[in-house]
Amino acid sequence: MPRAIWSGSISFGLVNVPVKLVTATSPKDIRFHQLHASDGGRINQKRVCSVDGEEVDYSEIVKGYEVHRGQYVIVEPDELEGLAPEASRSIDIEEFVDLAQIDPLYFEHNYYLVPDGPAARPYALLVEAMAGTGKVGIGRFVLRTKQYLAALRPREGALVLSTMLFADEVVESSELEVPTTKDTKPSDRELTMARQLVGSLSAEWDPAKYKDDYRDKVLGLIEAKADGNEIAPAAAPERPAPVLDLMAALEASLARAQEEHHSSDNGARGRGRSRASA
Repeated sequence: MPRAIWSGSISFGLVNVPVKLVTATSPKDIRFHQLHASDGGRINQKRVCSVDGEEVDYSEIVKGYEVHRGQYVIVEPDELEGLAPEASRSIDIEEFVDLAQIDPLYFEHNYYLVPDGPAARPYALLVEAMAGTGKVGIGRFVLRTKQYLAALRPREGALVLSTMLFADEVVESSELEVPTTKDTKPSDRELTMARQLVGSLSAEWDPAKYKDDYRDKVLGLIEAKADGNEIAPAAAPERPAPVLDLMAALEASLARAQEEHHSSDNGARGRGRSRASA
């Protein structure tokens, strides 16, 4: 099991459930180091003053908040410490809401909460109660001196904690300049075709069928170059042509989707007959 990064308890009403916080995701990003092209040496980052160009020791660095362009307010560490939230060891659930009411835009990072010590019974009870009602617990907790808003929800017998953005951290779509059907006035036929296309491409969510093809290609490139192979440069991808006839594009897309769906069904039936004959 992943190493716990926080321990405390879930508090709702007069009930406390001791828990540990562990990571729920494992990003597979490929990270490169910066090297000197002529000799392959690692590049070091230095802290340099923009005024005199001299390197600055870490002990001489202070925190500054820019209030106007080029004008800063200096804030001392002890001043920040005096404002830091109390280092509570509790996730205080303030209310339960329907998951469908929360826009995914508010979710930030995901963690698992696992029982800590003799907490199996209340932990399992909380998971079952939340799963049976379809509710999500909303609360706050402090991690590494920062207070987080969090959502707790059951997932396959475990509790997931998702840190959330506060309302003023989310850009509302009303602030964007986006066209609407009231502005563009599509025809009834175009709307019907678009809905049919959405329906023809609908499927059950299966995350396992989606792969990071780019990461696999980069790893393949690295492996090949490490083995001393010459790599031919890839051809630049063609840019898709702009849609000039929306109706024709919808009809062609729907026809292709239906053809692919038909081919997929025939392939599944063929595999079924092969297994039956075997």
